[in-house]
Amino acid sequence: MNSIVVLCEGNICRSPMAAALLAKALPEVQLRSAGLGALIGRPADDMAVKLMQEEGIDIRSHRAVQVTRDLSMAADVIFVMDDEQRARVEGFYPQVRGRVFRIGRFTNQDVPDPYRQPEAAFRSSLAVLKAGIAEWLPRIRQIQ
Repeated sequence: MNSIVVLCEGNICRSPMAAALLAKALPEVQLRSAGLGALIGRPADDMAVKLMQEEGIDIRSHRAVQVTRDLSMAADVIFVMDDEQRARVEGFYPQVRGRVFRIGRFTNQDVPDPYRQPEAAFRSSLAVLKAGIAEWLPRIRQIQ
């Protein structure tokens, strides 16, 4: 596996955090994040930056980008936050069917959007992301 794309809605909270956590765990894999309705050019949310700093990860240089066909087609795996997003991505780009997965698939959890929510919501979303990633990592490493 060479390339993973992580998608959320605005690409300023959940997907930048998830991509950063995955990049730390899988330094040999190219990690990108994007949004289905990206707030193009905006930096990661201040709370996401703070929580990633607590993880020893700097995402201050992140800028939101919109998902594109090329980005999706180049990915070996695309992670989304819920099944509705999976259906949207597969609807936009039918060629990626079979490569789009909910990040909380094995924990049976959607990752709630913490945008414009208090710190507790960000921490909750981060906990769901970390649990989902922990379940995916052994599977990803098996196919590398």
